[in-house]
Amino acid sequence: MPNLVNEAIQTHYGCPDVGSVILAALEKAGKDLDRLTPEDLAPVDEFHIRGRVATLELAKAAGIDAHKHVLDVGSGVGGTARCLAREFGCRVTGIDLTDEYCRAAAMLSAKVGLADLVDYRQGDATNLPFDDGLFDVVWTEHVAMNIPDKSRLYKEMHRVLKPGGTLAIYDVLAGPSGEVLFPVPWARTPDTSFLVEPSELRRLLEDAGFTISGWSDTTAAACVWFTALAERIRKEGFPPLGFHLLVGSDFQAMAQNQGRNLQEGRIVLGQIVARK
Repeated sequence: MPNLVNEAIQTHYGCPDVGSVILAALEKAGKDLDRLTPEDLAPVDEFHIRGRVATLELAKAAGIDAHKHVLDVGSGVGGTARCLAREFGCRVTGIDLTDEYCRAAAMLSAKVGLADLVDYRQGDATNLPFDDGLFDVVWTEHVAMNIPDKSRLYKEMHRVLKPGGTLAIYDVLAGPSGEVLFPVPWARTPDTSFLVEPSELRRLLEDAGFTISGWSDTTAAACVWFTALAERIRKEGFPPLGFHLLVGSDFQAMAQNQGRNLQEGRIVLGQIVARK
């Protein structure tokens, strides 16, 4: 039986031949496609609020180093995996529901010389295609918002972690001040948006067997960052390379709504570290 939610999510994020679209945008921006660097990819590389800054903050909190094998759940076009591999020398395996993203991630990683440290697989986060106890760190940024069965999600993450392993989360959560305004970057309608409140996430993680060791509310910093992004798009339009390449031209409306959702307390941001 087809999974209608998964199909809708893949439609939302689906961009035909997204790798070629990104390369064309890079060329338009004046980049040498034979000499690409991770910095060249930065405007589209990490599809989450506050981008690489947030990734590095979470990496520090999670204790990422060169000896870790990291599973990046919801790896998108591979930006976070490349960032972790380059900054820390760790091995990163990415998994994403959208096959086109996985192909683009592998291609871009090869272009910047990181193919030896990162690999990508298409798959479902609630049915991870990995053996028990395989990874030192399970990592996820801005992914669970699209997953209705969060109990199964976190139990699968727990299963594939080594004993004593670390779960690192940076996610959008339900705020105290009302319903989310749509469209937003992760969903055009409520049909594919499944936010939980911080207290519910805490319960889900503990029920899955995790011990929470760190929790930071980063909503204030997120609000400043996204409001500035939305205003820049409103004034200047889209740059050659940006998140609109991943979700389409209505990203401007998504960005405006996301700014309001943050400002009005409809969503909050959480950085969470937990142990198995």
